[in-house]
Amino acid sequence: MQSRYELFATSVSCIYHDIQKIERVEMAKYGLKGPHAQCLLAMSRCPAGITASQLCEICEKDKAAVSRTLSELEHAGMIQRDMPGGVRYRAMLTLTQQGKAAADAVCRRAQLAVEQAGAGLEDDQREVFYRVLALIAGNLHTICKNGLKEGETT
Repeated sequence: MQSRYELFATSVSCIYHDIQKIERVEMAKYGLKGPHAQCLLAMSRCPAGITASQLCEICEKDKAAVSRTLSELEHAGMIQRDMPGGVRYRAMLTLTQQGKAAADAVCRRAQLAVEQAGAGLEDDQREVFYRVLALIAGNLHTICKNGLKEGETT
């Protein structure tokens, strides 16, 4: 019999890999890679602009990964940098028209994927699922930050 941990870890891993595949397929339409999807979506929620540091925080990605992604998005004409005083790392990043169109399309596809993935769930079940998922994510974050403590539950 599969343990609760094995079921949880395997399910989360499968979901993560499927999300990555969906992102890869959608971003390939723009000549981009899967990781670009999260940055585009985050930036689309910040029409006045966002810094790379803020993007790292929102996407929960390290600085190097976000820096590479931003360079690739800029090269592809999806974003632009407003660099007051010529300081690149404090630049305000915004989507270009092409970037906005790509972000809108990816957002629609992501919404469709979430709707289809949740097929068969009633609204109250969906609400409980997301509340429980957020609780588990928060508890795991605390465990990673503070370590496991024998005999305690969070």
